[in-house]
Amino acid sequence: MDLALHVADFTAAPSPDRIAPTLAATARAADQGGFTTLTLMDHWFQMEAVAPASDPMLDGYTSLGYLAAVTERVQLGLLVTGVTYRHPGLLAKTLATLDVLSGGRALLGIGAAWYGREHAGLGVPFPPVAERFERLEETLRICRQMWSDDDGPFAGEHYALAETLCAPRPLQPGGPPVVVGGMGEQKTLRLVARYGHACNLFAGDLDVVAHKLEVLDRHCEAEGRDPASVRRTVIGGPDPLADTHDFLRLAQAHAALGVTTTWVGPPLGEPDPAGWTARVAEQVLPRVADL
Repeated sequence: MDLALHVADFTAAPSPDRIAPTLAATARAADQGGFTTLTLMDHWFQMEAVAPASDPMLDGYTSLGYLAAVTERVQLGLLVTGVTYRHPGLLAKTLATLDVLSGGRALLGIGAAWYGREHAGLGVPFPPVAERFERLEETLRICRQMWSDDDGPFAGEHYALAETLCAPRPLQPGGPPVVVGGMGEQKTLRLVARYGHACNLFAGDLDVVAHKLEVLDRHCEAEGRDPASVRRTVIGGPDPLADTHDFLRLAQAHAALGVTTTWVGPPLGEPDPAGWTARVAEQVLPRVADL
């Protein structure tokens, strides 16, 4: 099993001018320590369910461009891009740019978006959930076309592109791998089966995770796709440093279900996220790799 790092909190930096070096040190610790992937959130306000909305938050893709320059190996993406925040043609171009500048390390994590407060606060349209999923599917189709040899038009219900020109194309053949975030059985997991390289589930109740993976398998079969071609990933669970035994026990159980990547992250308020990441890489990652 692999470990991926998710950075969701920037309060360790005592002032805005320290955010960049703190984030860079954390990314380097992940890059050098053997984490396969580094992700940030795609939010404009901190999630008020876990911390004050006024806590510092960075634009995700600007930050990933910065991190591409200070890392060498780790895959870079957002967990997950909100489909409402960017026109899909521009999103495809943004990912292509990140892939070229990072040497082929971009990842497209994407979902239907959910945070109503930041939409209202910043004046971003927030369609009903059914429409957001329609837009999500069209966005996935547009990205696939933009990253292919087809430079022709795209006509959908919500988006119309006169030409899908993208030069340069991503370095990765076919474009960055796609992770569709979420656990919805009727729409999200169907989109994973149709377009995704991986799913991303919350690492909660094992029975729930097992059930969601069974649903994903059925969607893959309906799409004529080998379920084994979709990577299974989870996020959440015990702190791997504070509760190492419980974390490894849960990771073992997830591995038995076919999960290949677990996302972890410094706890909210962690004063030294780079040190935390380095300790996880030294103390926990080798034991996870054996699962």
